[in-house]
Amino acid sequence: MEHTRTIGILAGNGAYPMIFIEAARRKCPGIRLVMAAFENETRPEAAEAVDAVDWMRVGQLGRLIKFFKKQGADEAIMVGQIAPKNLFDLRPDLRTLMMLAKVPERNAESLFGAIGDELAKDRITLLPATTFLEELLPGPGPVFGPRFKDRQLADAAFGFRMAKETSSLDIGQTVVVRHGTVLAVEAFEGTNACIRRGGELGRGKNVMLVKVSKPNQDFRFDVPVVGPQTIETCAEAGVGAIAIEAGRTLLLEADQVKALCEEKGIGLHAVTLAAEGDEVQMGES
Repeated sequence: MEHTRTIGILAGNGAYPMIFIEAARRKCPGIRLVMAAFENETRPEAAEAVDAVDWMRVGQLGRLIKFFKKQGADEAIMVGQIAPKNLFDLRPDLRTLMMLAKVPERNAESLFGAIGDELAKDRITLLPATTFLEELLPGPGPVFGPRFKDRQLADAAFGFRMAKETSSLDIGQTVVVRHGTVLAVEAFEGTNACIRRGGELGRGKNVMLVKVSKPNQDFRFDVPVVGPQTIETCAEAGVGAIAIEAGRTLLLEADQVKALCEEKGIGLHAVTLAAEGDEVQMGES
């Protein structure tokens, strides 16, 4: 079969890379997928599912671009997270060092944006991380589990506004709230640590996780994601409800998420903003 496209995958951890691979092959027959796999991050089964793979350390940008060019990839996509400890444990090659020298603030937006710029220099276009996965972006309203009650809808609207503010400052896209109080804000430690801290402070009573996109989200990277691990962590921490941003949050392994929400009694609801002003819309409840 003639190859219609060749896409280079920057594959982080979790199920996201494999979900992308399966969707790409289903929606684009004949596509060729080549992967930059990262040690201690990428799952081996994802690396085995592509047409070519090169294992490397996080920070070997020169090697990554050389591999993509050799494989004929003129498009690339970032799927899966890189553990924060690995971002701090960089052993950068020369190209990465030169890139970092131009990045004054080392947050996800600036770092991944700089990687996108480096790819562009070699005529490799960085695609949105939602490519081929548009059906995994839930619309507004109840998604899985128990439907939100009025108090929870109010907390979801409050948390949505708070998370939009913190994400606009590049602090984090997730907050944990309870009855109009912010219990925890995600920062560098990641979503799971934020959930545990918020659950502990809320003592497992009417605690809600709220996850949004940044006001000017670059959908090439750092897209909000909810998967089975999120639900498991919430259940362990005593967080009984989750509000996500409708149309802008990827729901991975949805069958498992649905089963867990029903088993653990955790409600998952998608929220959005009205077309005019900042009024929060909850969808049909």
